Amino acid sequence: MSVLPLVFTSGWASGVNAYAVVLLLGVFGATGLSDEVPESLQRPEILVTVGVLFLCEAVADKIPYVDSVWDSVHTVIRPAAGAWVGALLAGQSGSVSDLTAGLIGGSTALASHTVKAGTRMAINTSPEPFSNFVMSTAEDLGVAGLLTFAMFYPEAAAVIAGVLLVTGLVVLYFLVSRIRRFLRRRAQRREERRMAARVERPPGPASRADLE
Repeated sequence: MSVLPLVFTSGWASGVNAYAVVLLLGVFGATGLSDEVPESLQRPEILVTVGVLFLCEAVADKIPYVDSVWDSVHTVIRPAAGAWVGALLAGQSGSVSDLTAGLIGGSTALASHTVKAGTRMAINTSPEPFSNFVMSTAEDLGVAGLLTFAMFYPEAAAVIAGVLLVTGLVVLYFLVSRIRRFLRRRAQRREERRMAARVERPPGPASRADLE
């Protein structure tokens, strides 16, 4: 059986939370739930490292604006993780080339990361902070649930991941205008504060020309 459905699903999930993907796959392999997980993902030092990073993301991802900064930092990390996991899964399975699986995992992760980062920027335009917490929790549960489902029904999970990805891209397209308006308002407010500071600045000492 081709490993591509699992690569696609793990790529989508990596774009949302790469550390959760590596952690879950490692646990699935270490507990014998799946034979498709390479041993390199089951190493204790890998699991401990990604576990700590997962906890850091679980906190940062729920704080308004901090989540967008975190997403910016992970613009390269998440696609790279998706490509790395895809290549490892392909190497373990042997049903598809590592390069093909890496490209699929990396590109899918980049697309889902774009959806996640753009959606968070739109959510941050809301004055209340609860949307960030709810969205982050839903993403974590979605990644865990879909990746677990993919262990037993990889093709069905890949279809769900594809639907989620396409839906997210469509929603993001309509949110772009809201994000642009928010950024313009922020730039306008900064300019207004800068102008107000100039007006309120006390006058300096009179020059010799003024005294004459």
